[in-house]
Amino acid sequence: MKPRILIAIHYMHLGGAEISLIGLLQALDPKKVDVDLFVYSHEGELMKLIPEYVNVLPENKTWSMFEKSLKQVFLSGKFKMGFARLRNKYLCNAYMKQPNHNPLGADCSYLGFEVSKILPDINSSVTYDLAISFLAPHNFVLDHVKAHKKICWIHTDYTHVGVVAELEKSVWEQYDYIASISPEATKTFLQVFPSCRGKVIEIENILSSTFVRQRAEEFKATELLADKKYLNLLSVGRFCEAKNYDNVPDICNKALELFKDENIDIKWYIIGFGGEENLIRQKIAEAGMQDHVIILGKKENPYPYVKACDIYVQPSRYEGKSVTVREAQMLCKPVVVTNYPTASSQIQDGVDGVIVPMDNEGCAKGLAEFILDETKQSQIVEYLKTHDYGNINEVNKIYSILGL
Repeated sequence: MKPRILIAIHYMHLGGAEISLIGLLQALDPKKVDVDLFVYSHEGELMKLIPEYVNVLPENKTWSMFEKSLKQVFLSGKFKMGFARLRNKYLCNAYMKQPNHNPLGADCSYLGFEVSKILPDINSSVTYDLAISFLAPHNFVLDHVKAHKKICWIHTDYTHVGVVAELEKSVWEQYDYIASISPEATKTFLQVFPSCRGKVIEIENILSSTFVRQRAEEFKATELLADKKYLNLLSVGRFCEAKNYDNVPDICNKALELFKDENIDIKWYIIGFGGEENLIRQKIAEAGMQDHVIILGKKENPYPYVKACDIYVQPSRYEGKSVTVREAQMLCKPVVVTNYPTASSQIQDGVDGVIVPMDNEGCAKGLAEFILDETKQSQIVEYLKTHDYGNINEVNKIYSILGL
């Protein structure tokens, strides 16, 4: 009998973790394993990319309310979920009255404990060989799935997220394995949770070069191709604090100032969605960058836009290991990233991309210098053409856990 795996994730909206999950599902061999996928809320463009062999478990109404607004939760009659979410807000607010605490991390920490109390078990009649919690809070798979082995994933830099470490420590310690997507992500995680050192294994985000290149050919990104007088920059990701898109208008403005004596004009396109969209639009207006920083919104298939851009830019404050950077490299695009703590684990500076300073002025200067250095751009493109940034062999690490 084949080993049976359960994988749990919030939803399948366009995002780095969700794309890497599609990569994992595509890499797993249905001749070797059976896979059940539990998506808390059956939402998102990537639902239709789930391979046919995967058994998608039915949506559960209580689980589907996990990330809905409180108004939606109460109107749906899920009062236990609503009161658990309210208690989470109360605990988080009390914690945040202490100095130097990150509201995002605290909210996630308390949410896992409070909401898990009222959730039903997942497929309770089955004991899985392996259960995978792909996104935090990791309490849910720990509490509500029966499995011989359990593994949870690190997708970010935990020194920046600001979790309540003393609260979450017991959750991480109960997992058999903790999958980290890069050596730098491991390093920052262990700074917060040193007691978990013996549980961490490194499994990179699994991406297929063939898949990315095929999707890039599905249509032409006419928005980027329409006017050849502009040099087109592109960034893709959720509109959240980590991605730093609120600083893009100022960075773009400063870069344009450096091009006053050059025959260069920039358009910086941003693909994505999220809670900071209004802030980003406000910053665009304040900087007077309406003609230069363009929000394209959510795109089901961003790859034709990556293919059409001149330079891909990842201006993040922090990352675990950026999926979109690797996808841009697969499409042989010159990549610029800011010097966030894990940047050097992904980019060989000057070889397959360029790392620029984090501050707006330094970022603008570094970006402008790279735009002017067409020789370096060409060298990077040629390097990317001769290297494969796919890594489907990472799936063997899952097989190893299963004893295959």
